[in-house]
Amino acid sequence: MTADLTLDEMRAALAPLLPRHAAFDGWKDEAIAMAAAEKSIDPDIAALAFPGGAMDMIDAWFASIDTRMTDSLSAQTLAALSIRARITALVEARLALLAPDREALRRAIAIMAMPRNGLRAAKLGWRAADAMWRAAGDEATDFAHYSKRMTLGGVYAATLLVFLDDESDDHTESRAFLARRIEEVMRFERSKARFKGAGGGERLSLSRFIGRLRYPVV
Repeated sequence: MTADLTLDEMRAALAPLLPRHAAFDGWKDEAIAMAAAEKSIDPDIAALAFPGGAMDMIDAWFASIDTRMTDSLSAQTLAALSIRARITALVEARLALLAPDREALRRAIAIMAMPRNGLRAAKLGWRAADAMWRAAGDEATDFAHYSKRMTLGGVYAATLLVFLDDESDDHTESRAFLARRIEEVMRFERSKARFKGAGGGERLSLSRFIGRLRYPVV
């Protein structure tokens, strides 16, 4: 019964519904009210689940993307892939989940770009990168733990900007953008490994791989 939901449970239930309404009415109370109506929740009570307004709504939506991304790719599926393929698959899974709501994403990014929301936006980027690395099986606890997430957060943000205006079938332009950057990194690492006589290919260390990721400004 929706009447028995806690505010946290209500937030989680409404989060996936918010973007379809935010695409037309913005990340405003109207979007909460319409999402609440779909779940037969009193809109005044639903509003209590998002006291911070737009950023709380965006936060909840992105949290739902984290969860659905993890659910879409089993641990067994990811374990059978190389590290490069795992990261690629996870980023692409997020894009697929965001695809139906690109206009809401565009509006969300505009809100996050406001100076007053900069710190919160950075935290959301970190959380997305952390969710992807954890799903990929990363267990690093040293400096690499932080460098991987900072770099992947930048990679993901850049890919999203390409994705927003990608009208290609199955978003192939966005996927190609991601693949090109990763291949450039791996090519560099293979060349360096051969120079050092250490071999190359997928035996390259995870920390070196992500540490070398560099993306152009979009």
